[in-house]
This record gives sequence, C-alpha cells and structure tokens, in this order.
Amino acid sequence: MPQYLTPGVYVEEVPSAIQPIAGVGTSTAGFVGAVADDVTMPLIPGRSGVKADGTTPEPADFYARAADGTAVLVTSWDAFGRNFGQLGAGNSMLGNAVYGFFNNGGSRCWVTSVADISSAEDVEAALAGFAAIDEIAIVAVPGAVSAAVQDAVLDHCEGQYAQDRFAILDGQQTTTLTKGGIQLCRDSSYGAIYYPWIDVGLTDDDGAVVYQPPSGHIAGVYARVDTQRGVFKAPANEIIRGALGVETVLGKADQAGLNPDGVNVIRQFGTNTTIWGARTMGGAEDPEWTYISSRRLFLYLRESIDQGTQWAVFEPNGPDLWSKVRRNVGAFLTTVWESGALLGDTAAQAFYVRCDETTNPEEVRDLGQLVTEVGVALVRPAEFVVFRISQWSGPASN
Repeated sequence: MPQYLTPGVYVEEVPSAIQPIAGVGTSTAGFVGAVADDVTMPLIPGRSGVKADGTTPEPADFYARAADGTAVLVTSWDAFGRNFGQLGAGNSMLGNAVYGFFNNGGSRCWVTSVADISSAEDVEAALAGFAAIDEIAIVAVPGAVSAAVQDAVLDHCEGQYAQDRFAILDGQQTTTLTKGGIQLCRDSSYGAIYYPWIDVGLTDDDGAVVYQPPSGHIAGVYARVDTQRGVFKAPANEIIRGALGVETVLGKADQAGLNPDGVNVIRQFGTNTTIWGARTMGGAEDPEWTYISSRRLFLYLRESIDQGTQWAVFEPNGPDLWSKVRRNVGAFLTTVWESGALLGDTAAQAFYVRCDETTNPEEVRDLGQLVTEVGVALVRPAEFVVFRISQWSGPASN
C-alpha cells in the first residue's frame, strides 16, 4: 500500500485479474525430405554467372546448401531454393511438396534434409530437431510410405512433450483399394493419410507423368483453411491448387471401401482435384477422434491454454488463483465459442471450466499441483448430408 502525504487525487495501476490467452498458431509445417549433395544452388545476388575472363563462378558465389539434419525456417519458395537448391532431380519430391505448401496457402515451414527418407533412423534424427521448435503444428515426410518411417512420425506427434502436432501421411502408390494396401503404418488419431498421389505437371524423359505425394500440398490446404475459416473447419471439400489430376481415379463406390477405415480419398471432379475425406486414422478405435478437425481443434485448445497460463506456476495455490484461472480460461473459450468452433446456443452449453476446492483438495495441493477441469462441446463436420424428399399432395403455392 503506497503512503500518501499530500491531499489530492492519485491514480494507481492495478494488475488485471484477466491474463488474456492468445490462440497459438496451427499452420506452421515441419517437412523432412531427401536432398542430394549435388543439387544446383542459386547464385548470390550481385555475383556474376560468368567471370570477365570467361571462367566459371567460384563456390563462394553461390548460396551454401543447408546441412543435413539442420532445421531451416523457410518462409517463401525462393528461401527454399537458397537453402536446398533449385528444383531438380536431387530435391524433386521435397521441392514439389514445399512449393505445393506455399501455393495452397502455407506461409511458414521448417525444413530438414536427410540422405534417405526410407531410413527411419535418419527421419527420427530429423524429427528430434523439430522437438524444440514449438510453432510446428503439422509434420510431413513427403513420399515416405514405409511403416517404420510413418510410425516414427506418429510417435513424434504423440510424444509426451509434443502432443500438439498432427501428421499428414501419404498412402502407397497402389491400385489395391483396401486400407491394408494403402496404409502400412499403425492407426492413430494424431495423423491422417491421403490417397492417391497427384499430377503436378512433372514428366520424365519419355513424357510419362511422374506423380507426386500429396502431403505437402495438403499441408498448405490445412494452412489455408485455418486462416480463412479456423482450425475447427475440416480441411476437406477443398481444391488442391496446382494439382492437375490423380494417379488413380476413384469413384463413390471405391471410396465407400476406404472412408470408413480412415483413408482420405482425393477425388477428381471435372477439372478440380479435391480432398474428399476428413478422417483421422484413429476413429475406428476411438470414435471421439474420428475427424481431423476435432483432433486439431483439441490440440489448439490444449496448447493455447498451456502457453497462456504459464503465469500461474509458483503462484499461491488457493481460491484467488483458482478464480483467476477460471476467468482466464473461460474468457478464452468464450472467444473460441463465438468463432463457431464449439456447439451450443450459449457459452454455458458450449464449455465449462472447473477449478476450485473440488478439483484441488488438500492432497492435490500438497503435491504442488493445480488441477483445472475443462469440458468442451466440439462441432463435428457434416460428413453425410442427407435430404429426405417425398411427394406431397398439399396445395401449391406461388
């Protein structure tokens, strides 16, 4: 309490009980891909391609290739070239994936090159480098379809100190239209798998189409939907920009055998290549997490509350703190509900926050713990839209 000696009016700053919780980002991707040692690196601006005496440029005239195993922040297609070389045979799969990411709405990604994407050991080491990069929310290894590598990606997303990331996986290049033919890795609600591969205009020397894995493009679609609608909107019924077609054209009957098993099909509708599935790979085991949007919204809520309540650590664990936590988390969830992400006509129907003596009895406080119980009513996508139509003999109206 300040001491006042002179009569007058004094204005004091009083700390607010509300510590706003800011929503975390959900669209930064982490890519792991193969880059050959002999990729063509671009010239540094201002350096001449050919010297005055006709000699070729020196190595110092070119950008240096990023070292394998080093995570590099890439915020544009040009930035990818400066670190991993101009698009060519030595980085084709990774390069096309990153280009598709930016073309479809992505703006930030971290990229790590490895010698071989079929090596689970190499990929695991690269993913370990992502662990300290908190902003990564989507993880993909474009073109890696082995069970060992994809399981490693899922392990990373499910990890004890992660659990705020979602894996986008590529299905196998196959015409065997069963889950076992397309997906070799285990099931998980922390990942989604997509089939078939897509045509991005790349051909071989004989003019045959070289199909590319869709995961990079789809990560861009995730980012676009997050920005335009919100993470609670399923990243489905969305056109993949830059995709000219699919390797295997599937119809409604084909998808009927895949969708219930969590294989998200990419369909061709006229000239549009469209994502026509919105399921995780874990819905069969746990229907609560059938949909990608449900899992990703929950990850968003968990990470936002985690980061936004760090101020509470080491505060006196009593009713005053409990009240502040309730107000702060409640204010955040009210904003989420108002955005349309939660189900309910009122905030009270959409969520609840409980932090009081019932969640924090003496034995819990003695352990140094503060326990808050949060329940939310998630909005799930309208996957099957049904209109029931019948004849009616009533009067016609103008």
